[in-house]
Amino acid sequence: MQILQKLVPIALLTFVLSSMLAMGLSLTIGQIITPLRNVRLVVLSMVANFVLTPLAAIGLAALLRLDQPFGVGLLLLGAAGGAPFLPKLAQLAKGNLAFAVGLMVLLMVITVGYLPLVLPVFLPGVSVNPTKIARSLFFLMLVPLAVALAVNARFPSVAARTKPLLNRISNLSLIALVLLLVVTNIKNVLAVFGTGGILAGLLFIAVAFAVGWWLGGPTTDTRRVLALGTAQRNMAASLVVGSQSFSDPKVVVMVVVVAIVGLLILMPLSRMLVKG
Repeated sequence: MQILQKLVPIALLTFVLSSMLAMGLSLTIGQIITPLRNVRLVVLSMVANFVLTPLAAIGLAALLRLDQPFGVGLLLLGAAGGAPFLPKLAQLAKGNLAFAVGLMVLLMVITVGYLPLVLPVFLPGVSVNPTKIARSLFFLMLVPLAVALAVNARFPSVAARTKPLLNRISNLSLIALVLLLVVTNIKNVLAVFGTGGILAGLLFIAVAFAVGWWLGGPTTDTRRVLALGTAQRNMAASLVVGSQSFSDPKVVVMVVVVAIVGLLILMPLSRMLVKG
């Protein structure tokens, strides 16, 4: 079991780095910036992801009286926007794909600076190191993304050849990470089902989706994107902070469980939005 526990941070590091590199190799600066010229929509997106969703996480944790580690895990997801799955969900929902790409990167970049600032405010009784959080997110997420964007701009043929391999590594490392976390924390995973954690996660996803839809603008294609982008949180950033800043494994377990439940709900929901 100790060997498996030592493999968890390796799988996490591999997942985060490969995800950021693959994302950067598939994008250009123009693809990121152009859809974000609608200032009103961008501001509403920030309100949805960095004001209303963290408040929803805090409110649900208090309402359902979650154990503190589960509440912290839910808050980490609530404060971490920019899920790398968003473009895929937007594609399934036939949403505005350009806006999905720009929004994903913008939310992810802001998350890196936002989490270290707000966690000490939202968790006054919990000791966190904002500098350590910011440093970890910067080097594990923003630096790989910037390097990959530069490679794609300078050597597009190399980027095109490398991206499929990184996507496979990202997918496999995510599967390995989830399995390792479940096996090494099986008691904590089972405990989530008896504490209201799953219910809190389901309600959180529903509230976040509704908030995104409400603030997503007058057109259906942007509403679909913001609804999905607000409901699907940034698991990578949440795991980095949860694993490095909190000793209780229940925090990371809650992040993984809610993030996976969210993806399982939002994938078929994306298809249903098209039929609706």
